[in-house]
Amino acid sequence: MSSKMYNQMWHQTQEALNSLLDKESQKLIEPQRNPVFIFQTLATFYIKYVQIFRNLENVYDQIVHPQKRILIRKILDGVMGRILELKNEMVELELSEFQYFDDILQDLKLAPQQLDIPIPKYFLKEKLDIIKGRERILSQILADTELGLSDKVWRSFHQCKKTERQREEEMIFLGMNPPHMFNEVSAAITQAEKVTCLRNEVQIKHEEDYREALVTIKDDLKLTEGPDIKENLQDQIRHWFIECRNLTGTFPDYPDVKDGGSAIIFSKKTPQQVIDDTMANQKEEEKNEKKKKEKKAKKETRKKERKGKNKEEDEGWKMSSSVFLHTMEEGNNVYKDIWKNKDESGNFPQDYDREMIKEEKRKELESEIRVQVDELMRQELKNLKLAVNREKELPAKMRKKKGGKNKEKGKKGKKEKKGKDKDLTADRSIESLYKELVEEGLLIQSLKVNLSDYIGEYSYLGTSLRQVAIEPMPSLLDVRQLIALYGILPLGSAAVHEKAPLVRSLLLAGPSGVGKKMLVHAICTETGANLFNLSAANIAGKYPGKSGLQMMLHVVLKVARQLQPSVVWIGDTEKTFYRKVPSAERKMEPKRLKQQLPKILKLLKPNDRILIVGTTHRPFDAELRSFCRVYQKIILVPRPDYASRYVLWKQIIQRSGGVITNALNVSCLAKVTDGFTQGHIVEVVKGVLTDRRIRQQTQKPLVALEFVAALSSMNPVYQEEEESFKNWYAKTPMGKKRNLALTEGNAEKERDKGGKKGKKEKKKK
Repeated sequence: MSSKMYNQMWHQTQEALNSLLDKESQKLIEPQRNPVFIFQTLATFYIKYVQIFRNLENVYDQIVHPQKRILIRKILDGVMGRILELKNEMVELELSEFQYFDDILQDLKLAPQQLDIPIPKYFLKEKLDIIKGRERILSQILADTELGLSDKVWRSFHQCKKTERQREEEMIFLGMNPPHMFNEVSAAITQAEKVTCLRNEVQIKHEEDYREALVTIKDDLKLTEGPDIKENLQDQIRHWFIECRNLTGTFPDYPDVKDGGSAIIFSKKTPQQVIDDTMANQKEEEKNEKKKKEKKAKKETRKKERKGKNKEEDEGWKMSSSVFLHTMEEGNNVYKDIWKNKDESGNFPQDYDREMIKEEKRKELESEIRVQVDELMRQELKNLKLAVNREKELPAKMRKKKGGKNKEKGKKGKKEKKGKDKDLTADRSIESLYKELVEEGLLIQSLKVNLSDYIGEYSYLGTSLRQVAIEPMPSLLDVRQLIALYGILPLGSAAVHEKAPLVRSLLLAGPSGVGKKMLVHAICTETGANLFNLSAANIAGKYPGKSGLQMMLHVVLKVARQLQPSVVWIGDTEKTFYRKVPSAERKMEPKRLKQQLPKILKLLKPNDRILIVGTTHRPFDAELRSFCRVYQKIILVPRPDYASRYVLWKQIIQRSGGVITNALNVSCLAKVTDGFTQGHIVEVVKGVLTDRRIRQQTQKPLVALEFVAALSSMNPVYQEEEESFKNWYAKTPMGKKRNLALTEGNAEKERDKGGKKGKKEKKKK
């Protein structure tokens, strides 16, 4: 696709965003009472923002114009943040982490796949060199710390590899194995990959040229226009001095540096307007300040009393104000003013716009020169006051004394703060701390797993079941959606993490083999995050004692902050919150982190892209209160349903080299494996599809019986175990709220039915 095509896509997406922002501004004003209508409104906005997000992510990845990319990135971050805000509102409204949009998708004529949250490619692309460098360092440290590898071991390993290679070459020669080029990808795919690589190279080159132009153009403006700007500013400020003196009889007070200097006075105003404002302010401020305050206080008390009485009667639900709407509107306005009708017929290579850079740099240059001019004009104003008005100033000594006292107080306060947040490793570098954590096994290498590898299918009956007051089990793709929203998007974008609803901790609870650990590794892979393993079994015997534990957590948090984004994983986290520690695990001290985890969460700020993720297959063994205090979001990961099992069997067989023919009944496999997890299915496929069996497929196609036989030795997740997870979740804060809402809703329906029956009986009489 050409740059012209992506520009058209961007213009269409901006038009869709513009209309959506207009609708949102209307809905913010209108109060509503019907919860079904409220959810449909929120869900419609959510779905439309997801479509805009998908298009903007694609456009940002492909457009090569550097100035357009800056604007698109700003809007893209705003759209991501708004999606997270809407998701948070829907969770609070429905009191459930999972929402279903079957009916709305049908009305909008969209497929469920279009609800997939894409992972922006810039999460990894813009820091690829840093991630690769970090991986090299990590692998080097791991290689250096590995012990017990003798020369004999290496020779045997090398010989085994050589023998395997020779055997493979022999099989190809005999015609028993296909040649290496047999499964080569098509020419169209290779060409598309080449175009993508070239486009990435052009993006990098254009951004480098743009950064160089920012410096050179500013330097040129400083030489050519700098003296004129300085002279104009001085004349403007002098004119203000004289006019204020003529009108008020005194020279004005010069604004402080903290307030912005002369920029505040002349922002969007002419010198005459500034003079008029100062005159009006001096006269009115003294007379009307007290009266206004008294009137405002009286009005506010009256309003509060009225609101307190009529709040339930007058007010309905209103959409809460958004932090990201202003960002999107700002970006949308810039698009309208600059890019919407801009003629770019002469800019075929899509290089930077020189005139736009000049406008930006003129403003920067003016603000820099203004600081210098302010210093000169302050001194000039002092001289004028002394010469004309003969005003006495405070002695310099008095000022120093006053300033000295304040400074001393400030220093004391700083010392006290430093004492509280003492750096235990101030004399050590981040590199040495990083190496120590790797050697201790607390910082581990994450597996290269993408979120798209977590295979599953959508739940198509979620809305229908909820309408009948039945709470459906979430599907695997519903879980994948939450991981993208709560984990990947905030960790990947600093702008989104700072302003979006803050999620500090996640808990993934579900039976063994449903992919909880895989999701943790997927978060790290998609965001390039460091992975810290603070599982009870992993920290056993390391950093002993209270001081050792304090040091360990200090080092982990320090490295996690410096090299963010970071994920702190606590596997088998129920052990940290055991009700009763088993006698076999007492030496391990599994509850070491129990008291420390709430403190760590309090230390995490919006600008700290650190996520604590716990995984558990036995949450019922833990103390529920302390468990739920630590984990802000609890996600129940279920065993796969029929639709997910069908997709799993199909894709895993194909990925492992199997060929699906009419002889293989995948639907039968999906029905037979009810209760078996993704882990079971992967294990069975790997066991059946050996190299020899893959080669035999042409003469002997795969059949379902081969896989069923391998399943016979495995234990599935029975319905009772799934029910125990449901019952446990019902005791969590979100589960309790959801159950209470369902019981209240059912009671209201019964009242309505009873009322209707009563009316009918009266009519009969």
